[in-house]
Amino acid sequence: MKAIVVTDEARGTAGMTPEERPEPQAAINDVVVQIHASGFVPTELEWPSTWTDRRDHDRTPSIPGHELAGVVTALGYGTTGLSVGQRVFGLADWYRDGSLAEYVAIEARNLAPLPGDVEFTVGASLPISGLTAWQGLFDHGHLKIGQSVLAHGSAGAVGSMVTQLAREAGAYVIGTGRAADRQKALDFGAQEFVDLENDSLEDVGGVDLVFDVIGGDIGRRSAGLIRAGGTLVSVIGQVEARPRDGLAVDFVVEADRAQLLEIVQRVRDGRLRTNIGDVSTLDDAVGAFNSTERITGKKIIRVRP
Repeated sequence: MKAIVVTDEARGTAGMTPEERPEPQAAINDVVVQIHASGFVPTELEWPSTWTDRRDHDRTPSIPGHELAGVVTALGYGTTGLSVGQRVFGLADWYRDGSLAEYVAIEARNLAPLPGDVEFTVGASLPISGLTAWQGLFDHGHLKIGQSVLAHGSAGAVGSMVTQLAREAGAYVIGTGRAADRQKALDFGAQEFVDLENDSLEDVGGVDLVFDVIGGDIGRRSAGLIRAGGTLVSVIGQVEARPRDGLAVDFVVEADRAQLLEIVQRVRDGRLRTNIGDVSTLDDAVGAFNSTERITGKKIIRVRP
């Protein structure tokens, strides 16, 4: 099968190369999925799981990519809940070869059925962005109606999901980003926007929940905005400053079939819009990942026409 592989952590996306790799086989509780579309997050090339297995042994050459949509072609021993020929989407294991390929072997529990009226490119755009937003807001942030949310990077793939889900839950949402992101953030539902290059973040005042996808100085300053009993939710790998009278949570997104079904249903009935920034073919993937053009939104690779 065709696949994109990486062998050199230091080179980042420049170290990606297209190669022919053996098709994967389904282990116990696995399925094999013929991939139609895949999502990619460039920061995954900085994750240890891209380069080593759970025992910290080198596993290169690795196939990156963890978001996928496609069709089940084989079932492993003991696999239940899915069938051959079924359309699915989901989130592949961090420590296994991923979705920038024509096929992937994945645990069945990490997948959800993809309705026939949802395009594969849309399905592939949802797992990391949608689940990260859902889990950060509701599982870790315990968002309640009437609360306020500061959504950093609100024009990006995760931030736009945070904005929409928080608004639907009855929250007041303040988005942030660069000046050029203002209209896009407002279009996704932010009620206010803070230009992080020119506006004062502290002018926001107190908020109940900060969803931080930036970290650094922005993360540290955001901790001071949390009201008593509020929460700073982070996905950057560490929390450098904690609220004085609130909680700080840094988490890694997990696959969850029930949540994927909630998210895709919102897409179907128009409550949630995807934020796809660029769609490329598998043959053009390496060039797309190394483009110098700034694109806000999810990068999607269309593996099959």
